[in-house]
Amino acid sequence: MNEENKYNPSDFDEYIRQGEPDTQQKAYNWQTAIGLQAVDGLRTSDYLLQTARQHIEGQIDMEEVQVLLKSYYQNKSSRLPDEQQTEEADRVAANITRILSTRTLAFNTNGYVALHRQIFEGVFKFAGQIRDYDISKKEWVLRGDTVSYLNYQDLRAALDYDIQQERDFDYSGLNMQQIVAHIARFVAGLWQIHAFGEGNTRTTAVFTIQYLRSIGFDINNSLFARHSWYFRNALVRANYKNAQRGIMYDFSFLEKFFRNLLLGEDNELKNRTMVIEAPEVWETTSAATEQAPNKYRTSTEQVPNKFAVTDENVLQLIAVLGKEQKSVKEMLGGLQLKHRPTFLENYLEPALKSGCVCMLYPESPKHPRQKYKLTVKGLAVWNEQNLK
Repeated sequence: MNEENKYNPSDFDEYIRQGEPDTQQKAYNWQTAIGLQAVDGLRTSDYLLQTARQHIEGQIDMEEVQVLLKSYYQNKSSRLPDEQQTEEADRVAANITRILSTRTLAFNTNGYVALHRQIFEGVFKFAGQIRDYDISKKEWVLRGDTVSYLNYQDLRAALDYDIQQERDFDYSGLNMQQIVAHIARFVAGLWQIHAFGEGNTRTTAVFTIQYLRSIGFDINNSLFARHSWYFRNALVRANYKNAQRGIMYDFSFLEKFFRNLLLGEDNELKNRTMVIEAPEVWETTSAATEQAPNKYRTSTEQVPNKFAVTDENVLQLIAVLGKEQKSVKEMLGGLQLKHRPTFLENYLEPALKSGCVCMLYPESPKHPRQKYKLTVKGLAVWNEQNLK
């Protein structure tokens, strides 16, 4: 008997509405982890949903989740092909949930490869191994054509280059709209490398979530759960060019996704709008349901309220930091303050909580050379609110 479920991200909405931070975050993580299985046409089992609920409610921890899943599938004497796919979805969803429950990220090639291993551990024999062959994939939105993926000989060098370029990128001087456009291009380029035989989109999605968190965006991950198939198709369109057919790289779909994710916009995300040379009936239906053009914000508008900063103390601290890295003593001097406890409570802690400021050594808060700097979000506020 096939036990795959008809999962809907709203299955966990009851936990999110409760408002308890720990419960809410667990529910968001499971939503994302289960929803991401759709990018490869996979569905999780009813058993996983029941186990996820136990974890969200605090009855079991993630280690017990892993043990229960392992035991559940070991006790199955035989499985149909569809059930083997369900097992993959269950195990990967649990692995992704465990990863999303942490805030750690190794932002380098080894970290990206290790993330693939962590996600597909116990599922793929090649988990954490860069592919050693070339690939092509027929895409629905390309009506059977494929994206030109990188040849296998250059994969590690390409990962090194893209990630280092992003590490060195200077976000100061950019507003939020420009930041969104840049992030969309970075993520699209990383995905186009397609470093692994399978699981590239899920790895890219988790890496993106962790990276956005590390640069100041405490994002609601449920967009990946509800629109994971759109996310993948948008990556395809961003990396597809066919000069003979007059088709160029199109980042607009991916930017809509990230504008919803980071700016809180409500752009319509429909997969059929991305299909090249779509049937006329699709285009007519799509046009009737598409949002009015003026609903999309332009690059000259102000930062949406979702990421607006109104705390005057935080704004003062952002102005003092600017593009520099400073110690607590240096920040006190810049603000002309003397009382350290007051500064920590009224300035630094709110700035850290807002995602505008981060530690230079986050894994070691009491590091003797600890300093603080603006995150990408903080730089956007510094620039757009003219705090220079």
